[in-house]
Amino acid sequence: MKWGLDILRRLNPAPLLDLVWPRTCEACGKPAGESSKYLCWDCLAALPVIEPPFCSRCGDPVEGHITRDYICSFCVDRTPAFDRAHSALRFKGPLKDVLHRFKYSNATHLDKDLATVLHACVRTHYSQERFDAITFVPLHPAKERARTYNQALLLANRLAGMMEVPLARGCLTRLRETGTQTHLNMRERAKNVSGAFEARCPEWIEGRSFLLVDDVMTTGATVNEISRVMKTAGASRVCVATVARG
Repeated sequence: MKWGLDILRRLNPAPLLDLVWPRTCEACGKPAGESSKYLCWDCLAALPVIEPPFCSRCGDPVEGHITRDYICSFCVDRTPAFDRAHSALRFKGPLKDVLHRFKYSNATHLDKDLATVLHACVRTHYSQERFDAITFVPLHPAKERARTYNQALLLANRLAGMMEVPLARGCLTRLRETGTQTHLNMRERAKNVSGAFEARCPEWIEGRSFLLVDDVMTTGATVNEISRVMKTAGASRVCVATVARG
């Protein structure tokens, strides 16, 4: 029995499984192809990639032609606690439905596809950075128990393996449930998450550089508050990477 399990581990079971449970693209519903992915090549090629110009601090894309380093008015008026933030894709079109299913509907099988996109973003924008650890936006324990998983942790875990960087699971905790921020404006979002996070083991955080991972960044209120907490605990550098930018 053991040798049989070892063979299965070495083989790619996707083609065999596709005969029984054919994979369909999560974006368009057509066959996903032979790449063991859940997004077909056509949909992958059509993903709305964020390209310059964008704010060099928070990564927010801007329309127009800019040939120099650009910092948006928000980052000028209120310098973020994080050092830099970048997102791979714009949060629009079919991607919104894909991420919604990943986050709320147990579509955890999408973590590899989404982490691959995130990895490309990190290689593009953070090639000169050297991170000591990768961490993620924590859920409140009650919400994580109800959902049974944390989508940001799934992404961070995949990304840590791809980058061969340690995953810091226990350096952050969420002290209270903040509720959805969907219908809140920028100021309300910042107030909503203020004091919601706490750094654990600050003696371990001190002096280290972190990559903070989440699925979607909208105003940046959540990742900014977490970065502030980590910087207060002594983190030398906190950069942010998300799959999408709202």
